[in-house]
Amino acid sequence: MTNRRIGVYICHCGGNISDYVDVDRVRGAIKDEAGVVVAKTAMFTCSDATQQEMVQDINEQKLDGLVVASCSPKLHLFTFREVAKRARLNPYQYTQVNIREQCSWTHTDDKEGATKKAVRLIRAGIARTNLTEPLDPIKIDTVPKVLVVGAGIAGLRAAIGLADLGMSVFLIEKSRDVGGWVKSFGKMYPHNKTGKKIIEQLVNEIKKRENITLFTNTELVEKSGSIGNFNIKIRVDDQNHNEINVNVGSIITATGFDSYRPETGEFGYGLNGVVTLPEFKELLDNSDGNLIYNGKEIKNIVYIYCVGSRQDSGVENAKRYCSRYCCNAAVHSSIVAFEKKPKIHQFHLFRDIRTYGKFELLYNRSREKGSVYLKYDENEPPTVETDLSGKLRVTVRDILTFGEEITVQADLVVLVTGMVPAKNDKLIDALKLPLGRDGFFNEIHPKLRPVETVVDGVFICGACQGPKNSSESVASALAAVTQSASILKKGYVELEPLIASVNPELCSWCDECVNSCPYSAIERGQYQGQEVAVVNKAVCKGCGGCAPLCPKDAINLKGYTDSQIRSMIDAFLKETF
Repeated sequence: MTNRRIGVYICHCGGNISDYVDVDRVRGAIKDEAGVVVAKTAMFTCSDATQQEMVQDINEQKLDGLVVASCSPKLHLFTFREVAKRARLNPYQYTQVNIREQCSWTHTDDKEGATKKAVRLIRAGIARTNLTEPLDPIKIDTVPKVLVVGAGIAGLRAAIGLADLGMSVFLIEKSRDVGGWVKSFGKMYPHNKTGKKIIEQLVNEIKKRENITLFTNTELVEKSGSIGNFNIKIRVDDQNHNEINVNVGSIITATGFDSYRPETGEFGYGLNGVVTLPEFKELLDNSDGNLIYNGKEIKNIVYIYCVGSRQDSGVENAKRYCSRYCCNAAVHSSIVAFEKKPKIHQFHLFRDIRTYGKFELLYNRSREKGSVYLKYDENEPPTVETDLSGKLRVTVRDILTFGEEITVQADLVVLVTGMVPAKNDKLIDALKLPLGRDGFFNEIHPKLRPVETVVDGVFICGACQGPKNSSESVASALAAVTQSASILKKGYVELEPLIASVNPELCSWCDECVNSCPYSAIERGQYQGQEVAVVNKAVCKGCGGCAPLCPKDAINLKGYTDSQIRSMIDAFLKETF
């Protein structure tokens, strides 16, 4: 028996759940569970109308627990916590049950089985909620200083944004010069400013702000502390290899990208006249008039797209992702080539053209000026070879003209290479930042939390988190500025209270928990003259890895205590109907 008063809301998710789970049967099965006083279904539990209905039920029915059975907590955990807050219910007395990704989507061929599984999952959620207790966020004072790692266009813009919000900024760059890739670019779309000019303007703005300290030839080598109060050691690669300690409240990582380097022989790379897109852009930018390569005038150019992008999984270290930026960059380069030499012949061999947004105008302009676009099948890519006279010959089967095989003699072949992750092994080790499957830094959620990482207080922006053009990099940099400032301007930050806690009466300090913690959140402490484990509340992520290893059962996880987990297992194993 229980005295709890719990409301349960089961979502149709517009059919994503109800097409494969009988939500009305589920409601009927759980409405009489211990503690449940409200059991409802809704087409969309995340809709404003249903949220308002929950608030009303919590107040009118005096609910002290809330269960929402819908999608992944990754999407709407905070949505429903805010619902609980609006109704003055402690947000940690709410449980989200995932019956979409973990049930309906995984059992689309078995509605009966999915329905029974949904009932079991919700029963487990109700059991956990029955044993919840109010928890308060952990409050940490913050230092109003930020470390920005990387002084490319994203890092420079982030530093200026932070400085204008009153933050002190340490901006470090491992190269001798700032500006990253952009400083080497010529005219850029749509403003026609050169990359060099843009970087010069940003550097001038940096110089005007006394609260920005710029270090070049410098790397981050060590990090300790936690969100709001990080202790950072940076190493300046000067004559004395000086190491400097800085204290900051947050860190923004903007380390950019590298360009894909083709293997020798890949689309003819290594042959005289076969160059990568960055090499071609450099040739264009350094050309005052005629386009010349190795002393010869360029009359015919062939671009081959998707080199180092969308590779087959059979390729070693395959780059499976679309690099996005390269279609736009190649099309723009072809227009610059027309400006320098209007009668030049240009052929674009593509799998798919992705000139999204305003770049579609560039694509149209390129065709109007005379560029010829030929689409090839990914299973039959173009071949590049030299003929007996030493000239380049590119052969492609154009699937837009009934598979006609076309051969083009080229003075220059441009391999449109994509972005690849920059080498950041030391930084990854120091910051403990996770990488995605593509090797770029991984944000928590690309739409809902696009610049946040799993390390509280450490943000990412620019092309270090995936292919981006310069304007997209700046936009993400400003998002990171906003996130960072929202933490530091308040003077404190509130952290999740769902962390490990040690019962010092049971602990006898064997250090098993220390070795299991990936966040270095547990350390040796004292309790009544005895050595015990102590949890650093600001560092603990509540992963729970330490709790099952404790031989004395001295560690519990707030919000997921042993008794809560056991009750969930018992509820899950209860007969379904």
